[in-house]
Amino acid sequence: MAYLVPSEFVSKMVDAGESKIYMATRDVLIRAYMAGAILALAAVFAVSINVQTGQPLLGAVLFPVGFCMLYLLGFDLLTGVFVLTPLALIDKRPGVTPGAVLKHWGLVFVGNFGGAFTVAALMAIVFTFGFSTDPGKVGIAISHIGEARTLGYAQYGAAGMLTLFIRGMLCNWMVSTGVVGAMISTTVGGKVIAMWMPIMVFFYMTFEHSVVNMFLFPFGLLTGANFSMMDYLIWNEIPTVLGNLVGGLSFTGLTLYATHARTAPKRVIA
Repeated sequence: MAYLVPSEFVSKMVDAGESKIYMATRDVLIRAYMAGAILALAAVFAVSINVQTGQPLLGAVLFPVGFCMLYLLGFDLLTGVFVLTPLALIDKRPGVTPGAVLKHWGLVFVGNFGGAFTVAALMAIVFTFGFSTDPGKVGIAISHIGEARTLGYAQYGAAGMLTLFIRGMLCNWMVSTGVVGAMISTTVGGKVIAMWMPIMVFFYMTFEHSVVNMFLFPFGLLTGANFSMMDYLIWNEIPTVLGNLVGGLSFTGLTLYATHARTAPKRVIA
């Protein structure tokens, strides 16, 4: 499996964050677009399995195939760059500024949304035969997810918003662990195993992932779901993005960096 020890892969995390900041805008957008599109297809795949088999665990077990594909191909998710690029800033890498980090996040967001929305439009056409019929069991299930994860939170007011934010935090704790998993091994098999486990946890627990939601909610809106664009933005996407940022950076990025790259002095035993 060619396992790398934490001090080695944390160094790779910081290097990766730095390299992403210097990436050409065209490449950032292309890689983010493809990541959003592949993850959206994986979401359709997993929901289809859930609906057709009635076994949510099976969908969760198989959903990570999309995540593994996109990271093996070198594409980028917003949830991943939320963790990696700030580490390059904290490590004081030359040329890495707060403005550069924010710009990179913005470009990845646009690319991810473009890819996810493209798949949402294509799958809406597929499920409805060009908007000439209802979207079928899988399409209706996806639409209901959008309703439950907007109006379902809104009915609880501030408590619903807090719950949404925390589910976003927990999501990117697991997803960013999957991103790190791609750096733990130097073999394809090792990378896949390390990525698969935390992504399976996040999907089965129905935590909130900002990029997956970039597919689910536009699809619902295209197929007549009972919520609005403002419901989607206020009662899901924006709080989810913030939760993903806080959860991934605090639970994964900063903890690994603090204890493996900037370790405290060893204790002196008298």
